[in-house]
Amino acid sequence: MEDLRYPIGPFRPKPTITEQERKEMIRQIAETPALLRKEIAGLDEAQLDTPYRPGGWTVRQVVHHLPDSHLNSYVRFKLALTENEPTIRPYEEHLWAELPEARTGPVNLSLELLEALHKRWVIVLESMTPNDFAKNLVHPENGKMNLDRLLQLYAWHGRHHVAHIAHLKKRMGW
Repeated sequence: MEDLRYPIGPFRPKPTITEQERKEMIRQIAETPALLRKEIAGLDEAQLDTPYRPGGWTVRQVVHHLPDSHLNSYVRFKLALTENEPTIRPYEEHLWAELPEARTGPVNLSLELLEALHKRWVIVLESMTPNDFAKNLVHPENGKMNLDRLLQLYAWHGRHHVAHIAHLKKRMGW
């Protein structure tokens, strides 16, 4: 049986990646907002408020989660690029998803935010050198990680959540 939590499989980082793999992941990050916009196009309010799996977030919460998460990642990249192994601050994403604007807010606000954010983020990513991708930050719960790992995580993350919506639509016949 398909695991509805991981429609593209769980995140499995590679210890090292090539320059070509980096470029592909940057491309995936760049295209995430357009893919998300395409998946939610034409969904009505009831569909937006449908959980992508039993016990999961609604489509609306997923849409709002993406810029929340990716804003945090963008800041983490900039901290790692400008400070020596900064310790970043985690956030309670499940609680953010329960705030009123994430449960009921218009999805277009988050789509516009995600589009602008990803344009800026891609400029940063495309300007980075291999030495930049080797820079580290410290996550209080997950320890030291380099920007290559974060690049892999967020390329996966966008595809992961877009796939939640695509698979829900397919299951529901939307």
